[in-house]
Amino acid sequence: MLTQTQISEIREHLEKAQNPIFFFDNDQDGLCSFLLLQRFIGRGRGIPIRSFPSMDKEYFRRVKELNADYVFILDKPLVAKGFFEEVEKENIPVVWIDHHQIDKSEIPESVYYYNPLFSEDKSSEPVTYLSYLITKKESDKWIALVGCISDKFLPDFFPDVKKEFPELLNNKKSPFEIFYESDFGKIARIFGFGLKDKTTNVINMLRFLMKVKSPFDVLEESPKNKTMHEHFEYVFSKYQKFFQKAIALEEENKEKILFFQYGGDMSISSDLSNELNFRFPNKIIVVVYISGVKANISVRGKKIKELVVKSIAGLENATGGGHEDAVGATVRIDDLEQFKKNLTELLE
Repeated sequence: MLTQTQISEIREHLEKAQNPIFFFDNDQDGLCSFLLLQRFIGRGRGIPIRSFPSMDKEYFRRVKELNADYVFILDKPLVAKGFFEEVEKENIPVVWIDHHQIDKSEIPESVYYYNPLFSEDKSSEPVTYLSYLITKKESDKWIALVGCISDKFLPDFFPDVKKEFPELLNNKKSPFEIFYESDFGKIARIFGFGLKDKTTNVINMLRFLMKVKSPFDVLEESPKNKTMHEHFEYVFSKYQKFFQKAIALEEENKEKILFFQYGGDMSISSDLSNELNFRFPNKIIVVVYISGVKANISVRGKKIKELVVKSIAGLENATGGGHEDAVGATVRIDDLEQFKKNLTELLE
């Protein structure tokens, strides 16, 4: 958990920032973290980080374009050294809030870094939850809940949101039950799929969400969110086709590991692996998205991180990391079969 001193420090940074730029991981936890902080001070622009696994040096260009006086990095475990070098040249403060396990020695001394895993009372709550502790804005609790359940975390303020919006929660109690079986979960999926749209539409979505008052304003289609709803329906229909194929594959093959591979113009591996993990909690879920010469892999399973890291060891240009039970990795397509073999042998 972040300490009260750390929370106060972050608030001070927010208050000092007159034209901040918020870089956030391209998922609901990152998005909701940005929304909470931006709505708290009423200033700043949000930029989703689409590069994987690291936030590239090229993102500094946005700092210059927007003439930012402060940089906030949210929910991103890896940031290119070159980015920090460029920011330091301009003497722009960087506040980095994260909850992933990383090598702390790689963080520049000039960066204000906050991570509950490095606190005395170690924990790994979503950055959305940390952002809510910082802002404590009652009217934004529903946004905080959206980000938390998307990261499989039920916050202590859940009863407050349930009391205010009982009809949107359907008496669901666990994070992923809420995510997959309630209207609050639909909001979370609208957010997540919305981030997969073209840049112009993502910017319009962010502008809408920076001012939205209620979860009903998101759920009910209007001229302000029409494009967001249309894109959700488009992506969700694609998602359902892949998900049903994965279900059929599981029914045919009752192995301990469910390997599902797909291609196309859109990566939804994390979304697929999360729901497959929810439906089949006792299986190791491996979802592979083929793009060019790379295979992007999303793995879910109890304490799976160490096994994935071992499985990619020695593979050329392979990367991987994440949480203990939820891991992302990238390997060359030529090495995909070796990765599968390595992981299968480690699980035997």
